[in-house]
Amino acid sequence: MSVPEKITSLQNPKIKNLKKLEKASERREQNLILIEGLRETVLARRAGYEIVTLFVCEEILKSDDAYNLKEFPPTIPVYHITKEIYDSLAYRETTEGVIATARPGNHSLQKVKLNSTPLILVIEGVEKPGNLGAMLRTCDAAGVNAVFICDGKTDIYNPNVVRSSLGTVFTQQIIVCETSEAITFLKNNNIRIFAAELTNSNNYFSENLKTASAITVGTEATGLSQPWIEAADIRIKIPMLGQIDSLNVSVSAGVVLFEAVRQRSA
Repeated sequence: MSVPEKITSLQNPKIKNLKKLEKASERREQNLILIEGLRETVLARRAGYEIVTLFVCEEILKSDDAYNLKEFPPTIPVYHITKEIYDSLAYRETTEGVIATARPGNHSLQKVKLNSTPLILVIEGVEKPGNLGAMLRTCDAAGVNAVFICDGKTDIYNPNVVRSSLGTVFTQQIIVCETSEAITFLKNNNIRIFAAELTNSNNYFSENLKTASAITVGTEATGLSQPWIEAADIRIKIPMLGQIDSLNVSVSAGVVLFEAVRQRSA
């Protein structure tokens, strides 16, 4: 790894540029993403993401964590920054003292690779970065083969997505596409579409989720759009036994995904 340069001023152009990368428009223009945390950066590196620069706060970085920096190529520029600078950039109070920039991944539908009985989560119209991050974390835990994000209203590299997903935004096979493209792909590949929909629906645990399956969830405000409801092979619901009629979308996705895990493990 290159000899680190010390940065001590918040007015340093490199630090100012990191602040700019908090905006989706800047990330697109510069073709760069921002990663906070050593664990998240390591996950991105191991998933094949190109790490462009590393910013390290030695006051925070633990000696055990420093060992993990050795897996990064020596050609990556490294900048040492003060705790004041790190605190101005970090979203989390407890983190390992590493912030990185990297190139975004390829999320086109043409690159997707699936096994013979894939388990897919389709997320339509997601707006809240925290919900998206939570669902990606659940998908990683459930061994989901791919995540389709259709007509999304938040950037998958929003720092809050990276943070709330604990870096699983890098470990998942994520496809970003339009609803019509996703429906055509799923139909052409004989993948059954299970639409989370309250009306004319069966309880999720009564359906066979062992076959090639796409669990489809919509926004909490409006649910799934009509094209998904019409394309669904089966409509499913989670029975509500209390006073409310719905769960947080990330919780709902987790409930159904782990029913699929249960069935496939039985």
